[in-house]
Amino acid sequence: MDKYQRILDAAISVFAEQGFFQSTIAQIAKEAGVADGTIYLYFKNKDDILVQFYQYKTRQIFERFRDAVGQPTTAEEKLRCLIRVHLQEFQKDRNMAIVYQAETHQNRRLGNEQIKEMSKMYRDIISEVVELGQDEGTIRKDLYMGLVKRFINGAVDEVINSWIHSGGQYDLVTMADPLVDLFIKGIGGSSEAELTD
Repeated sequence: MDKYQRILDAAISVFAEQGFFQSTIAQIAKEAGVADGTIYLYFKNKDDILVQFYQYKTRQIFERFRDAVGQPTTAEEKLRCLIRVHLQEFQKDRNMAIVYQAETHQNRRLGNEQIKEMSKMYRDIISEVVELGQDEGTIRKDLYMGLVKRFINGAVDEVINSWIHSGGQYDLVTMADPLVDLFIKGIGGSSEAELTD
């Protein structure tokens, strides 16, 4: 498992640096400090490395997401914890963030099932949190859930993309609270008539 993990980490580093298509098994082996043939003891090919990376990260990250929403009691605090942990996970492994963001936006079938699974799991957590908020009376009940899930997922995704393109030059996690404030409060203000009442 140590060698498997070393190869997986090396591959993600190479994919992040070179791009998936430009990367070679030889580069991955060199980065991992193993012979080229050793890669094939653990993975069928380069595509299989990426698919297994998605499977591994799905299990690892979603355990943390579940823990994050399991602790607070209110919907708003659950959402804050979910977004905060999401940003923390991507910030602490920038190579993973680069590969995940790049590959999930490609129109090809490689890793497609894993990507769909990850997206569904994430949106399911969002649904649970929003439904709790609706029961509490802290989130509107007239919302189209599919739109809410895409809105939250897309906003977090875009914040991560901006951080990657900046070269990771700021603390990504500081974006969590402003994001949740935007989700909860929206961008509308009180009308002038309301202000004078």
